[in-house]
This record gives sequence, structure tokens and C-alpha cells, in this order.
Amino acid sequence: MTILAETADFIAINKPSGLLSIPDRFDDKADSALSILRKKYNEVFVVHRLDKLTSGVLLFARTTSMHKYLSSLFENRRMGKVYTGIVIGRPSESTGTIDAPIAENIHKPGEMVVAKRGKPAMTGYKVVESFNQYSVVNFIPLTGRTHQIRVHAKYINHPLACDPVYGDGKPVFLSSFKRNYHLGKDVLEERPLLSRLALHASSLSFAGTNGKAYLIDAALPRDMYAVIQQLKKSFSGSSRT
Repeated sequence: MTILAETADFIAINKPSGLLSIPDRFDDKADSALSILRKKYNEVFVVHRLDKLTSGVLLFARTTSMHKYLSSLFENRRMGKVYTGIVIGRPSESTGTIDAPIAENIHKPGEMVVAKRGKPAMTGYKVVESFNQYSVVNFIPLTGRTHQIRVHAKYINHPLACDPVYGDGKPVFLSSFKRNYHLGKDVLEERPLLSRLALHASSLSFAGTNGKAYLIDAALPRDMYAVIQQLKKSFSGSSRT
């Protein structure tokens, strides 16, 4: 976990995949971004959350007044959010908006589904690069429903790679797309390039209380970057938008 930006009003971190945003109600002893920050700063306030498996920019307020202000930005859609994901397959449209209500799965608590009874949910997307098996997509959530990007990616039949709930959960191996792949002489088993949810909160942009514009970026983590670079090498004729 690294600090991306720090002011008297807020702290922005780059949360690694696998770290909780806040303590788990069933395991309050597990580390979380919030508990780690509170050890250093004593008082910080949760503004939004990322799924445990999602990496990237996570924002915390340092005062009650800033907590109220930042929360209002999220609630009123005045917080710019961009996520980068690696999805399975090639979306037929290079850009679009997914407008599909989301509700909790009545048969599987904690899992979400697209359903008429759900709350309105909208996600904009743009395909950055497409390859044979995978595509790199920027997602812009216009609402903030639980698992929204993951559910909407599944809804358009292009789930996120390695998603254990809304996709096939299978890791990405170089041998799955590199022609004439061979293990090294002393290598007994191939290691996956990526084995966790391929979703990263790339940036947040917003105006501070004084009108100052903030843009907080988090570079792609090594595992997602490695997959994209290997895809580029293997498919030099990839389409880019």
C-alpha cells in the first residue's frame, strides 16, 4: 500500500489487490486500508470503497467536513472515476454505456445480478486495445453499486479476466495465447501472469473545496501490466482505439 497524495484534508492511497478497504464485519482482526491508516494518522474517514480484489486509487478524508464534502461529490456524480480492466473476448462496440439495474442475488447473498427490481446502474466504457482472447477496457462508473463494473462486464458477455464470481475465475497463462510456447529447461510448471481480478481503479479527479482541481493516478500493477505487454508482443496486429 502506497500513499499517492496527502493533504491536510485527505489521503489517497494505491490499494493492492487482496487488501480490504475497511475491516471485515466477520473478521475485524484482518488488515484493511482503513486500519493501517488509522495506526499512522489516528483519525481518517471512509469516503468510498474498492472490492478486496480490486487494486487502485482509494480516497480517505482527514476531517469530518472534508468527509461530508467528498461523500457529496460521489453521491452527486461530481467525482471522476476511471477503472482499467482486462476482459475476456472482444466487445463488438468500441465505446458505449451499459444501463442495467443491479440487485443482490436472492439465492446467493453477497453476489449481485442484473434485475428489474434492482437499483439503477450505469457504466460507460471504452475499448483501449483488443486482442484475440482479451481486451483492455476503460470503465467509467456513473453510479456506485456494489460490484457494478464486474456485473456489467458479465452482462455484456465480456467478464473480467480471473473474476471468481462473475467470470470463469481462471488465471491467465502466457501459454494460452503465445504461439509455440515452451517451458524453460528447469521449469516444471508454468506460473500464471495474472491470477487475481483484472480490475484497477486508475484515477480519481475532483475539485477541492477551494476549487483546486485534483487528478490522482495509480499506475497499473505489475501483473496486469505484464499481461498487456505480453499480449502486445504476441498480437502485433492488435486493434487500438
